[in-house]
Amino acid sequence: MFPVFSADDGRVVHFVAVQVPIPKRAHSWNNRCLQLNTCRNETLAEADLRCDLALCSLDDTDNGRGLEVEESREAGECERQKAVSAAKDILSMLVHYSKFIGRPVCGKRSSLVVAGVAQISSSLAISLGRIKQSFVLTDPHLPDMPIVYCSDDFLSLTGYTRQEVLGCNCRFLNGSDTDVEVLHQIRDSIRAEQSCTVRLLNYRKDGSSFWNLLHVSPVRNASGKIAFFVGVQIEESSKNVGHGLRPEMLQLGVVASVKVAVRSPSAGAGSSRSS
Repeated sequence: MFPVFSADDGRVVHFVAVQVPIPKRAHSWNNRCLQLNTCRNETLAEADLRCDLALCSLDDTDNGRGLEVEESREAGECERQKAVSAAKDILSMLVHYSKFIGRPVCGKRSSLVVAGVAQISSSLAISLGRIKQSFVLTDPHLPDMPIVYCSDDFLSLTGYTRQEVLGCNCRFLNGSDTDVEVLHQIRDSIRAEQSCTVRLLNYRKDGSSFWNLLHVSPVRNASGKIAFFVGVQIEESSKNVGHGLRPEMLQLGVVASVKVAVRSPSAGAGSSRSS
């Protein structure tokens, strides 16, 4: 099963599921008895062994025909190739005919970038969703370093929707009175692969401004290479932020949580980028 993305805005417009039957692979009790007699796996339960051997003895009196037993089915390479081939054919047809109805779809099933929006693994997104603070994750390996994840608190702070944020560079928060020197400081820190903390005037979707205490830090994967940059935002005038913690301590806590999520083995593809 795989998603099909719109070629216009990257939204998921279809899901395709391909079914390939797995043939029965049955064995007679004579074969099963031979396997048990030669097996050296000491974890076989003694009772189960007696039971199987008893059935084998029954099989010996049945003119050697054997009792057919259906074992658990597992897809082999042949079935896998059939499913992949069918999926490619279906996607190719969708791409071709979608153009004629004015709703073209993307011809890539597993691309990291669809219509300019990078994808992270679902397990990584779930882990990041547990972090209750305004922050974004950007991918430095993609053109213009786009946002690949944004927290719900970030959306509440800025007034934007997730669809408006993903795939964009963070500069959309800047405005006429944003200090250019501070922006240069951020860019220099990113180029040097170092952390920085700045005070920056940013703007919400409705045009209102707020002072953003921003902390930017590189996030390395399990192999030690930078996979993302995380930016943690704290509105300077907010009264209920931190629950008694200093802003810098709160931000460092968020960065640490993000690093744990990215380096987790379950993060899959979302933490494997290294180039």
